[in-house]
Amino acid sequence: MNIGAMIRSIRKRKNITIAEICKETGLSQGFMSQVETNKTSPSINTLEHIAQTLQVPLSYLLLQQEERMTVVRKEERELTSSGPDQLKVSHLGHTSNMQMMLVEVPPGASTGEVPIAHQGEEVHLVVKGTIYAEQGEDQFELHEGDSFSWNASVPHRVKNIGEDTAIVLISVYKEK
Repeated sequence: MNIGAMIRSIRKRKNITIAEICKETGLSQGFMSQVETNKTSPSINTLEHIAQTLQVPLSYLLLQQEERMTVVRKEERELTSSGPDQLKVSHLGHTSNMQMMLVEVPPGASTGEVPIAHQGEEVHLVVKGTIYAEQGEDQFELHEGDSFSWNASVPHRVKNIGEDTAIVLISVYKEK
């Protein structure tokens, strides 16, 4: 969605007329019409006045489509599997550098017997169950509500050492 279409969409959703915007900003109706139809590009100063009138942050109007908020409904999550034990991975959402996943780890299952490494940084939250996490000489038993983080370029592994399926929320950050 381009800036003009976004301005029009916000204006209509808030039941603001072009005339009302023009009264507040001092812009002409013809100019506002051209902005909304993308026939002219307003200056940053003009955009700031329009944003104030619409009561939205200027930065929101300047976001690229891929930078805007996205929603992933529970039933629309991408499901994949990972590792030798085919752990069930639900992809919750992502930005250009970050992704968040919910991983189900059956009893006794792990990311593998040999620690693995990859680019990025990870933060984990044990939502349910008991997890063993290992990275180098660091080894911890973690329970529901515990969290841990690491630089994923150092070999690591995770194993469910409990009797029930464990659920781990993972956020992964990777530079482009």
